[in-house]
Amino acid sequence: LVFTEEDTYGFYSNLLFKYFLAEGVVCGHDLFVASAKEHPDNILKELPAPLLDDTYRKELGEEAMADKPKDFQDSMKIAWRYQNLPKVETSPTTSTKFGHYYDISKTMSPELFQSVKYHSFYLPEELSLQHKMKTCNMNSAYAKMLQSIQRIIHQEGFDGSDPQKKRKTILRIGIQSLGSMLWGDDICSTDTPEDIHSLTKFLYVLRGLLRKSLSACIITMPAHLIQNKAIMERVTNLSDMVVGLESFIGSERETNPLYKDYHGLVHVHQIPRLNSLICDVSDTKDLAFRLKRKLFTIERLHLPPDLSDTVSRTSKQDLAESAKLLSSGCGAMAIGKKHLDF
Repeated sequence: LVFTEEDTYGFYSNLLFKYFLAEGVVCGHDLFVASAKEHPDNILKELPAPLLDDTYRKELGEEAMADKPKDFQDSMKIAWRYQNLPKVETSPTTSTKFGHYYDISKTMSPELFQSVKYHSFYLPEELSLQHKMKTCNMNSAYAKMLQSIQRIIHQEGFDGSDPQKKRKTILRIGIQSLGSMLWGDDICSTDTPEDIHSLTKFLYVLRGLLRKSLSACIITMPAHLIQNKAIMERVTNLSDMVVGLESFIGSERETNPLYKDYHGLVHVHQIPRLNSLICDVSDTKDLAFRLKRKLFTIERLHLPPDLSDTVSRTSKQDLAESAKLLSSGCGAMAIGKKHLDF
């Protein structure tokens, strides 16, 4: 169960949501898409186009060449004492290719959907089929969606307790903007919701379905609207992986030269614990993302070793103060100092 905290306007989290579904289409997995604000058919029509093994290197090469002149100019300005230091890789991943690459400037061709079986759950259509009712003190929309997921797992042969009668594959479940007002839940509008445990019950049952079936699920939620922090703590405990996206749109960091190369930050709150009581601790704490012309990349956040000569001394002090906002890593080195020293 992968839980994604949406950014302020939900633009970048929706992009990761489509990446998850697009990977399922390319790998031949079955899909289950649930949404309350956008029809699943429209979501599938906007999936990014995959890059074939022969063309993805070319596309990545174009992106690298586009950034090369800028990197070359920065190398001319860098102080001599930094030139002898080993170069730090910006990508947190290894050199081994994993998964597929996608071109976000193009949409996936309809021919790829012919071999993939997908199921849709559009809340306005589902609730119109029967009267609204609460089941086991749970939101009617949540209960209806659980019934649909359980039926598909059983009928399509994904139940781990029963032997599969077809080729083994994976069911990818995508739930968009769970917990919003469109789902009939009021956790985003008040500090004391009417049914504060409705979402928790839904995730508890959903996790049980995922544990006994060949399935994986990604959920996006507008966590910045939830005022009751206890709800988010329960959601984190019921999830295997929790990732938050913080966009710079509309914030002071959008015009801050310190973050001019990035569009937002990635906060990894929890990662899966596989066959262990504790989770693996990553050596990378500060991650940032940026949206290029064709690719969405996640990189290590590196603050510049020195600022441009065109920036005034007062601006440098302001940027040094803004560096304290970083939680750890390279940002922690600047805490308590009036300038950036690396």
